[in-house]
Amino acid sequence: MVHVSIINKSPHETPAYQTSGSSGMDLRAWLPEPVTLKPMERKLIPTGLYMALPEMYEAQIRPRSGLSIKRGLTLVNTPGTIDSDYRGEIMIPLINLSTEDQVVNDGERIAQMIVAKYEKVVWNEAETLEETQRGAGGFGHSGV
Repeated sequence: MVHVSIINKSPHETPAYQTSGSSGMDLRAWLPEPVTLKPMERKLIPTGLYMALPEMYEAQIRPRSGLSIKRGLTLVNTPGTIDSDYRGEIMIPLINLSTEDQVVNDGERIAQMIVAKYEKVVWNEAETLEETQRGAGGFGHSGV
């Protein structure tokens, strides 16, 4: 386990794992009043959460599958990344992909967060790369 300092300015519970097998923690909207998103509209939704991740860790912000499939609410960029040196409020960039207005209420679970370790890369300039069976095959290269 990794220990992370967090400030929760909202009246809502601090993010927690819902089950022993959960990889993500739900994030809740912190709103003075409900926010309406029209079809294809996007807005930043505050959470009231601030954290200090350790070096070599990131937080990945991902959509909640139920919210996406049931109401068409998802994230503009997914996964979103929170770097270890960011100290501002965690804001969720929601977009309404449905054909109807969608209302987001205070305390509603709007995204999930996964904290993950990552590695830094050191580039080694090269003239050629080792060959593989796949080679330069890209999107759809392996057939149906």
